[in-house]
Amino acid sequence: MKKLIAAAIAASALVVHGAGKTEEEIIQEGVHTYMPENYHAPTSAAVKAALERFRDRKLGLMVHFGIYNQLGIHESWPLVDEEASWSRRLVDWTGDGEELKRTYWSMYRSFNPVRLQPEVWADIAARNGFRYLVLTTKHHDGFCMYDSKYTDWKVTAKDCPFSSHKYADVCRNVFDAFRARGLGVVCYFSKPDWHHPDYWENCGMGRHVTRMPTYDVKAEPERWARFREYTRNQLLELVAGYGPFDSLWLDGGQVQPKFGLDIRIEEIVDEARKIQPDLLAVDRTAGNTCEDVITPEQTVPPKALEIPWETCTPLGTGFSYRYDDSYMPVKDLVHLFVDIVAKGGNLALDIAPGPDGRFPRTAVERLDGLGKWLKANGEAIYSTRLCPPHRSGDWAFTRGKGGETYAIRLWTKAPERTLELPDGIGRFSKAVHLATGAVSQISKDGTFSFAADAWPDGIADAFRLE
Repeated sequence: MKKLIAAAIAASALVVHGAGKTEEEIIQEGVHTYMPENYHAPTSAAVKAALERFRDRKLGLMVHFGIYNQLGIHESWPLVDEEASWSRRLVDWTGDGEELKRTYWSMYRSFNPVRLQPEVWADIAARNGFRYLVLTTKHHDGFCMYDSKYTDWKVTAKDCPFSSHKYADVCRNVFDAFRARGLGVVCYFSKPDWHHPDYWENCGMGRHVTRMPTYDVKAEPERWARFREYTRNQLLELVAGYGPFDSLWLDGGQVQPKFGLDIRIEEIVDEARKIQPDLLAVDRTAGNTCEDVITPEQTVPPKALEIPWETCTPLGTGFSYRYDDSYMPVKDLVHLFVDIVAKGGNLALDIAPGPDGRFPRTAVERLDGLGKWLKANGEAIYSTRLCPPHRSGDWAFTRGKGGETYAIRLWTKAPERTLELPDGIGRFSKAVHLATGAVSQISKDGTFSFAADAWPDGIADAFRLE
């Protein structure tokens, strides 16, 4: 996992889209990268204030929950023939794409996560320092995890066994549980919908499908207009009936005007803000006025960014549930989070529940480790902003709203009791160890030692410099 994180950070680069690339290459890049050069700062005072609240919160729990969790495979993507080389790696029972699609589309008839307890999810998040939730209301397969009145392809449909459960309207119950603990709520919504006949004909059966519509949108504009209206209706249904939300987190970067798939997202967001004026919009990789936050996926920018951003990455090996998955060690998780915060970002950390609705025990243990560290050192994390030099070797720096300077030493080797601040941070006389409150004197050359009643924790130690 350390190597994966290091590789992700090393590979991060600003991507300029367009020149000499096919649409499919651009789309593939757009899913996993980010476009800070195209950022449009919001002008609404309400949205600006919401962005500041978002930047204060730092840590979100992302949850991919859908019918795909039953099989322990990639979420939605195995349906796409063009993406089979990577998306079907966990499909070991058949090599027949049509059989796979039939199996996938039938799984709603067995979706029954009877051990789902939304309040337990919320308790896990709250006790471990998460400040908001990002929940999939609908992934690319189009299956709604809420009671949409615009489709029967949903968790509350009578053919789905979970429809008779008290938590059948999954999104409503989970959102309510998180709000009851004072946590924010973000609505993940997929713009493409591979179950809708005006996106994929016959759910993609009997043809080689890509992530794009199965018909020529320009040649059949009336079909695309119906799909656009369907998307609008569902988004406004969520905002009006399931909000308020911190933001609309809109996935599926191929659905945007430059690829000929215009759903008029600006108009939809304008309508949504008539219901909730401070609603953030996260139209991923679109580079338009509805991308209030940029969202690097499974990657971290190599340098600090002044604009609002959020890395989304799984704690395990994928966003959806995997049987016998492995999870990031606590130390790596803390280091990743600190690196993101020092560069001005938030972390949306993904965990997927199993088919029964519970979070995996090992994943929860990792979150408990992160929560323990945050209880001792959260002062250096929450409500902070950029502090040059941001990162320097094994040091990370943040600044509090009151002007406080925080230095966080990441232990990549055996901890040492004597530390040296790097050049560029300025002159300070004291270092207050946040975990213990112990005070150390800083010499003129920037060195200091742990006080006798303080000790390194072996993961990362945070200090307030005075």
